[in-house]
Amino acid sequence: MRLKLLITIICCCFYSKTSAQDPIFTQYFLVPETLNPGFSGFMETTYTGIIHRTQWPQLDLKIDTDYVFVNTWSKSMNSGMGISILNQRENQTNFNYTEINANYAYRVKISDDWYFRPGLEIGFGFKSFAFQNLLLEDQINIRNGSINSSSVDPLLRNDKVGFFDISAGMVFNTDDLWIGLSMKHLNTRNISFAEEGNVPLDTFFSLSSGYEFLFADYIDVTFFPYATNMFLTTNYMQQGRYNRLDIGGSVLFEKMFFGATAVTNPSKNGIDSQLLTSVNLFTGLQYEKLRLGLSYDVNTSKMGRTGGVYELSLTYQFNMDVKCFGCPNYIGK
Repeated sequence: MRLKLLITIICCCFYSKTSAQDPIFTQYFLVPETLNPGFSGFMETTYTGIIHRTQWPQLDLKIDTDYVFVNTWSKSMNSGMGISILNQRENQTNFNYTEINANYAYRVKISDDWYFRPGLEIGFGFKSFAFQNLLLEDQINIRNGSINSSSVDPLLRNDKVGFFDISAGMVFNTDDLWIGLSMKHLNTRNISFAEEGNVPLDTFFSLSSGYEFLFADYIDVTFFPYATNMFLTTNYMQQGRYNRLDIGGSVLFEKMFFGATAVTNPSKNGIDSQLLTSVNLFTGLQYEKLRLGLSYDVNTSKMGRTGGVYELSLTYQFNMDVKCFGCPNYIGK
């Protein structure tokens, strides 16, 4: 009993320090709404999809994350809007985190080529550690060996915590380039499970960019179709003392794309941490309005055999006549 309680306490400390960090998707460039509400309605049509992520399946600390979204565009309002649901689960402690968000972005034309899209996201969420499954000391009656169903431990009375969340972002874009800046948890919500506790969640900061160009504009495309495109992306993230920089690129054919991303830890937080933490491989296939994406993160750190990270995305774009600026989403140009 004491061992189980000790493991739970350690996991609680782990989640309050690390899993309080926002989940980052390897395929963030396919669904940039996960990072920045300024991308709401970015394609100026209705766009919906789901991403599933499984992290470290060979460890006891397996984490599953799902993100479901739908965005649409209002031409009369010159605005994009949408809703999303994020759910995260961990198998060791039955930790569960769910958040429902509503997002809005407005498009402003600032020059012949550039647009500015400020966005706002407001959500409500809750998290639970399933403390009711624990057997605590005051539930055991040593004299007769019986177990009481109730306990005075404050953890059991605060099994579920609810909260409001506010995020903001902005995007600058042309037909081939976008630069996004976002800040999540502006209201520094309290994530403590203790009734009188006060543990504010660190603000999440992201600076991302994407650029797409035609191969034929720069090199001889003898071995590739003329319409082959190259897509480059970067994403810097900071939350508390932790930061991360992703640098990636992909080759885009008419209906398929292949690419890789290098994930780095610039601050090298932690014992024996290293600059390169993983190499993320991804590929995708588009059939008419439906797009399927698959990625696998190869761990390069000293964590040992984790099983890597898998992601599967499925998205649907209702109108293919419009462009997705700076992301691999079209069937030719």
